[in-house]
Amino acid sequence: VQLQASGGGLVQAGGSLRLSCVASVRPASRYYVTWFCQAPGKEREYVSSINFRSDYAYYAEPVKGRFTISKDNAKNTVYLQMNSLRPEDTAVYYCAMSSSVILSNLASQNAYNYWGQGTQVTVSS
Repeated sequence: VQLQASGGGLVQAGGSLRLSCVASVRPASRYYVTWFCQAPGKEREYVSSINFRSDYAYYAEPVKGRFTISKDNAKNTVYLQMNSLRPEDTAVYYCAMSSSVILSNLASQNAYNYWGQGTQVTVSS
């Protein structure tokens, strides 16, 4: 399975971007797809997850109300709509997928089998 992340770019504070994560095969219904981000000099952090069966979405506190995760099963694609962007959102965003992660472990990078290459998001003030 390969994941391809795209959609990053340079945007002013308050602007929006939509990231895409395309899987080379259709994820099984039990899979979770998650976005992480890593700012320069910082650890990789959890952003948001979606379950392919239930459509349930989960968000880190800093992005609640600003980011929306969604999926298009027909395109094997998960999106991260990022609104009201802030300079502190600047980071490389990675998508990851797992067949075995459980709800209590969504934020654990070690739980993910597959990773995309990352896409840079830069928010200017």
